[in-house]
Amino acid sequence: MKRDYELAFILNPEVSEDETRSILDRIDQIVANYGGQVVKVNQWGRRRLAYPIERHRDGLYVFIDLILTPETVAELERTLKVSELVLRYMMKKRDPKAVQKEREEREARAVAAAAAAEAAAAAPATEGEAAPVEHASAEEQTVLSSEELDDVPPAIEDADTIETEA
Repeated sequence: MKRDYELAFILNPEVSEDETRSILDRIDQIVANYGGQVVKVNQWGRRRLAYPIERHRDGLYVFIDLILTPETVAELERTLKVSELVLRYMMKKRDPKAVQKEREEREARAVAAAAAAEAAAAAPATEGEAAPVEHASAEEQTVLSSEELDDVPPAIEDADTIETEA
């Protein structure tokens, strides 16, 4: 029976980007071998620790949302315990109601974004000519959280539809 888990771990601040990538690849490999799924990886980067661990004041924080079986949890914990690069780790089972609500919100945002993109694509085509591009000022721009950025499709710019003002 698969359940939703959250894995949080703190890496030694002196690890390179390649070593961080190798740990994430190893976790991904273990999850794939046991039939699990990595839902989301959130790397916070270098942060101050609450107290020194092995004489380090900083650490690299990584949070991963997973769908796993209990056997996979045991294997992941064994792997993280053995690794010298991992200062601390914690595996936590997530509340099923909270996970379901999060998935429904993510799906609703995806549907709304798809509808907005479809409406924007249909509007210039019905008018017969391309709509002018309006640029928002610095005060009008919206700042999105990292969760919202994950759901935003990549921008595609077509040179024919963008009008430049002389």
